[in-house]
Amino acid sequence: MPSTLSTDVLIIGGGIAGLWLNARLRKEGFATLLVEKDSLGGGQSVKSQGIIHGGAKYALHGALTGASEAIADMPRRWREALAGTGELDLSGVRLLSDAHYLWSPGTIAGNLTSFFASKAVRGRVDQVKGDQLPPALQHPKFKGKVYRLAELVLDVPSLITRLAELAGDSLLAGQTIEPILESGKLVGLRVDGREIRAQRIVLSAGSGNEALLKALDISQPAQQLRPLHMVLVKGPILKPLYAHCLGGGPKPRVTVTTHPAADGQWVWYLGGDIAEGDAINREADAQIKAAQKELGDLLPWIDLSDAQWSTLRVDRAEPAQSGLVRPDNAFLAESAPLLIGWPTKLALAPDFADRVLATLERDGIRPGRQPELPELPRPAIAQPVWETLF
Repeated sequence: MPSTLSTDVLIIGGGIAGLWLNARLRKEGFATLLVEKDSLGGGQSVKSQGIIHGGAKYALHGALTGASEAIADMPRRWREALAGTGELDLSGVRLLSDAHYLWSPGTIAGNLTSFFASKAVRGRVDQVKGDQLPPALQHPKFKGKVYRLAELVLDVPSLITRLAELAGDSLLAGQTIEPILESGKLVGLRVDGREIRAQRIVLSAGSGNEALLKALDISQPAQQLRPLHMVLVKGPILKPLYAHCLGGGPKPRVTVTTHPAADGQWVWYLGGDIAEGDAINREADAQIKAAQKELGDLLPWIDLSDAQWSTLRVDRAEPAQSGLVRPDNAFLAESAPLLIGWPTKLALAPDFADRVLATLERDGIRPGRQPELPELPRPAIAQPVWETLF
């Protein structure tokens, strides 16, 4: 086995952003290697709710923002990929829902928020009623309003599996990563003692970027962590629900997605305001009680007395912003030959890849001869969080 490998682009981090970038680069003819320390998708990706946002969530205050403009084209690009006609062939990835919904529980503030959101997204919201409602809301006691978004929800584990297939032989499991410097210049990385030289190195390791930057003695860009305390509910009585429940503020009161467990039951995965703010300081039992009260208020016709409950703490890694402000779009910084990035949202993985490809083109980096790789230790694929928590 050779001690030194050469490649066009070396990617550190096997989440959705790194895997998507890797597949795009390989499709363009670039030689790539992707290094993952733990499991593919095992950081933030497998903890995602799988929503491919189109911007409505970010327009609840009545005006499109930079974030919603940047993300507006993502559903179309993902749909084309899922159909096998886009920039990647993701046919076979499980689509959990062809739409995500805005759901007003019937309060005045919630109804007003729904109205403003529908105006802000310029016709990308349609009100639904009757048998068009999500199954969990098809009940006589439901008195709210529901708007269908032109968005979609993916089964993230099947997405990770498909992107790993597209990676071919380019994946490498590696625990120890060290810089290779020549005359003070970074020329590659040493992964578990194996030298890998590359024209460009992309850091897309989420929260792992911080340790890598420290090892390279790079202080900027800095990283921030956005803590969340998610709640999971599992039970045979649950019906599919993919919706933002609106309150009177600029964020969803609760965001619900529904995921299939291996035993055939459904799991509700709860984010939104219920997972932020005071939630991050609650112990698991207190967070579960808060979620039980919230769902009891919003969905009183659903008997959750025999449901199983769990919580999950998630630290979303992002480029540092003052006051933990959410970044507007995918982020990429340069310190040649290093490219440092955070996609900031699952939906923005294509945007992240666009930025890397544009940088390579600007710098005249062209696909080289793809060398035959030796058999490399391959990282495992992460297990769904609902299989490990219940």
